[in-house]
Amino acid sequence: MDIKTFRREIDELDRQIVALISRRAAAAQEIGRLKRETDLPVYEPDRERVIFENVRTHNPGPLPDIELVHIYERIVDVMRALQRNELASRPNPPASGAPQSPTGKSK
Repeated sequence: MDIKTFRREIDELDRQIVALISRRAAAAQEIGRLKRETDLPVYEPDRERVIFENVRTHNPGPLPDIELVHIYERIVDVMRALQRNELASRPNPPASGAPQSPTGKSK
C-alpha cells in the first residue's frame, strides 16, 4: 500500500474513533446525571483504576501499555469534567474542517 492508502485508512479510523468517543461521552454524561441524583462523587479513583487495568489487559499493541494508559488518562479527565458539567455549556465548534486551536477558535 502507498502513503495515500494509509492516510485514507487513518482518516476512516479517526472518524470511527470520534464516533466512539462521542458515545462514551454521552454515557459519561448520563452517569454524571445519576451521580448528581444520588449524591455520588464524580471522581472515583477505584473505577479509574479498573478502566486503566482494562485498557492494559486488552491492549494488542503496538502501543506500549503506558502510552495507551496516558491516552486514557486524558480521556477519563475530559469525561470527568463533562460529568461535572464543566463542558456541557460549551458549544460544539463548527465541523467546517478548519483546524481548531486549543481555545476552540479556528486557526
